[in-house]
Amino acid sequence: MAKRRIGSSELVIAPLVLGGNVFGWTADQATSFRILDEFVDRGGTMIDTADVYSYWVEGHQGGESESVIGRWLMRDPGKRTKVQIATKAGFNEGLAPQVVKRACDASLQRLGIDSIDLYYQHKDDPSVPLADSLGAFDALKRAGKIRAVGFSQFSAERLDEAMNLAASEGLQRPCALQTWYNLVEREKLEGPLRDVALRHGLGILPFYGLANGFLTGKYRTRDDLAKSIRGNRVEQYLEGRGMRVLHALDAIAAETGSAVGTVALAWVLAQPGIVGALASATSVEQLSENMAALTLELRRAHIDRLNDASAASAAADA
Repeated sequence: MAKRRIGSSELVIAPLVLGGNVFGWTADQATSFRILDEFVDRGGTMIDTADVYSYWVEGHQGGESESVIGRWLMRDPGKRTKVQIATKAGFNEGLAPQVVKRACDASLQRLGIDSIDLYYQHKDDPSVPLADSLGAFDALKRAGKIRAVGFSQFSAERLDEAMNLAASEGLQRPCALQTWYNLVEREKLEGPLRDVALRHGLGILPFYGLANGFLTGKYRTRDDLAKSIRGNRVEQYLEGRGMRVLHALDAIAAETGSAVGTVALAWVLAQPGIVGALASATSVEQLSENMAALTLELRRAHIDRLNDASAASAAADA
């Protein structure tokens, strides 16, 4: 699959983005290094992390993922020329300018790099005026600490307001929107949010493209939920359209000779406005299935079948 440009930025990426949320959590350092090496060797270019990964683990405080990536880059500095690093700020501490500046400096130190390629506002912070948060990111760009700006977890209304304000105030134009999107939760993007993103020329990079592993076919009954520490997150998908989608994925996987999760990610990559899909992996085998989506070109009939199976009306009729 050809590389894709992220919005109006200079960033051009292979459209499968490696999610770093598992590094230092469910993937230890040695495993993380193997996954990162394999990702680059197979043509991957963008690694996505955040300053809060993985603060939710007992004994962690956030920054663990960035630190693992930083040690990997330190081991082989030449890899820096082959990858783009995306990270985020503001999830727990908000987006006040002094917080953003401090968070960026800390991320740069953990990652061991001079500039972050794509720096996201991790989620909207209504307590901080958009002019202030966008101004803080603009200052980081002018200082050479970041190359491009993105938004994560914004509503359509706030996204539109932020893009209009950046244009009117002459601030660094954000280029990317990161949001939740997959075959069983299409409504999280489709509709006003996608319309706003497309109107402003933003590149869309969805996370949870595999619905916490449900769309790999790993979980088909409630007994399967015990297979992973994330199993409790997928129980909701066992009803309604979830199984309908899995059945369609099973059939298309058999027809194409692909893994179920590969087909699910290929569907995401075929949707309007999508620049790349985020997917994490805790083993090289999982990574291989994810990256196979880069070369799987679904036929129109396949996409139509998956659209029908995953439509909200289909779920209501199930």
